[in-house]
Amino acid sequence: MMKRMGEPVVSPDGRWIVFSLTEPDYDPAKQTSDLWVLRSDGTEPPRRLTYTKEPENGVAWSPDGTRMAFSTKREGDQTPQIYILPMSGGEARRVTNVPGGATGPQWRPDGKAILFQSQVDPIAEQRKDRKWNARIYDAMPIRFWNAWLDERRPHVFVQELSDSAQPLDLVKGSRLAESAGFNGVFNETGGQDLQAVWAPDGKSIVFVAYANRDRMMGEEVESKLFFVAAAGGEPAAITERGASYEHPHFSPTGNYLYAQTERSPDPAGRLYSLTRLAQFGWPDTGKVKILTKGWDRSIGSFSISHDGRNVYLAAEDDGFDQLFELTVSSEKLERIMQVTEGGYTSVQPVEGGMVAEFQTSLRPPEIVRLDPAKGSHTMLTNFNAAAVADIDAPASIHFWFVAKNGKRIHSIMTLPPRFDPAKKYPLVVSPHGRPNSMSKDNFTTRWNSYLLTSPGYVLLRTDYTGSTGFGEKFADDIEHDVLRGPAQEILEAIDEAAKRYPYIDTSRQAAIGASYGGYLMNWFNGHTKQFKCLVIHAGAINNESQYGSNDGGIDRELRMGGPIWEKGGQWNDESPLRYANEFSTPALITDGEQDFRVPLTESITTFKILQRRGIPARLIVFPDEGHWILKGENNRLHMEEVLAWLKRYL
Repeated sequence: MMKRMGEPVVSPDGRWIVFSLTEPDYDPAKQTSDLWVLRSDGTEPPRRLTYTKEPENGVAWSPDGTRMAFSTKREGDQTPQIYILPMSGGEARRVTNVPGGATGPQWRPDGKAILFQSQVDPIAEQRKDRKWNARIYDAMPIRFWNAWLDERRPHVFVQELSDSAQPLDLVKGSRLAESAGFNGVFNETGGQDLQAVWAPDGKSIVFVAYANRDRMMGEEVESKLFFVAAAGGEPAAITERGASYEHPHFSPTGNYLYAQTERSPDPAGRLYSLTRLAQFGWPDTGKVKILTKGWDRSIGSFSISHDGRNVYLAAEDDGFDQLFELTVSSEKLERIMQVTEGGYTSVQPVEGGMVAEFQTSLRPPEIVRLDPAKGSHTMLTNFNAAAVADIDAPASIHFWFVAKNGKRIHSIMTLPPRFDPAKKYPLVVSPHGRPNSMSKDNFTTRWNSYLLTSPGYVLLRTDYTGSTGFGEKFADDIEHDVLRGPAQEILEAIDEAAKRYPYIDTSRQAAIGASYGGYLMNWFNGHTKQFKCLVIHAGAINNESQYGSNDGGIDRELRMGGPIWEKGGQWNDESPLRYANEFSTPALITDGEQDFRVPLTESITTFKILQRRGIPARLIVFPDEGHWILKGENNRLHMEEVLAWLKRYL
């Protein structure tokens, strides 16, 4: 029930910040999401701008700061459309009416037109008239995360803001848009985003797209930067093969184009790539310059100072979300402030300073104004103060140790409420999902650290090999040892924690994991007897069947060491199924039926094997969920079942 806000959007003069605020409810009909505004200097409290049922997305200030564009559904809309709200007061006015919906508005620099994105269905009329229902494919991909894919593709449109103006499809009929490999950047619901932005002179547009998505089973697919004339035409690629690019932004001075980039995997070398900051000249792009080439950290997001001299970066670093400042001319990188609790994201320049979002495991993201000189911040919003004050939440403990393989390993430990160091507490081990990720002091509603410790448990989360925020090599080392090495490091972290903190009761241990963490749970079941029980959410068990039914491409082959039919490398050796004869630990298994990243068949296989071996097991399937359990009542049931399972065995 904590209120949750979207990313802050700063006005052109840096004086105002607009953000969305969701006020959740277990009854979806009672949930609200509206836009709020506040002064960036904190001299006025936040005030609500909209009062509607549907959320406003893709908020963009007009160049003069007098209007706000966003995408939403209002009464009578079948799909989201672009609305413009005068900041001086009054009702929002709808400016688009396109069948495929309109999202991602961006203002032309003169404020007289907008660009937006819409999903174009080339067979819309056929779809309405045909009597049959089937999905037909000639190439991968066929589905992504939680959604089946179809013929719809994103296009970029431009629309003047005069009353009689009609939208212009900039890529219609182009070779790029007509090619089988054309896609935007996918999100978890199967939607696609072209991340389009205006060039400084308003005469062309830069966007992100795939041109070879249909060849994902034979080569690495790459997202490229393209530009197209604002009058339409054939898009031209700015970037070359060898890397992917996303999130283009122009410098306020108009002479540089920036983007985030990742090098494509090299089967003979390193597969994982840091996300780095790329710089192009503009309008003559020339050769790309990687400004963070020598920095061994991955960029999470970036923004540019008003004078264009500095770039502000958010990055995972040694267990925290930290902030950095890059001087463009010298390429000198400095830490803005040292973070020792929680973490900062979405750093933005404002009048006279910087703002960011700050969060901890206890506190959802709130907007803060940074004071780098003092290494602190001032809260500009504090919507969850009352709820947070009611929770007994001891500070997290971070510790490091050297594993037997010689690597320095970071762990974060969360203590229960009413903690007494003289008592003994069961231990719950929870490795993060997505192997290239990081356990940190951040807020989540699904596997919240303080919710998991609330019955009286100590929670241990270890950043095993593969975790981000510890350098490129550390993250890449998991690619050819997907389970054995990381699992061993986690077991060693348990031993280290027990040695340092005598209040841990090692006779009562449980392990829980989701996605890659669930994959690890199945590995643990075949390789250790120390856990009283396991919780496995969306966890793969069979490398071969998961390869066949998930939404991945050739990257899986590169990770496992060769094609699946060769059955070499890790296909057999590090497949949990091969060790099922050693399974003995009771397991709660949960999954969403619409999960196409780790399909439900993996969870059913795990359940069948445990049943076959006479091991206590419980399977919970959510028919209307995907990779994550997101709906309020489903989420509540899920966590009730998880805590009941832990209580039963601990």
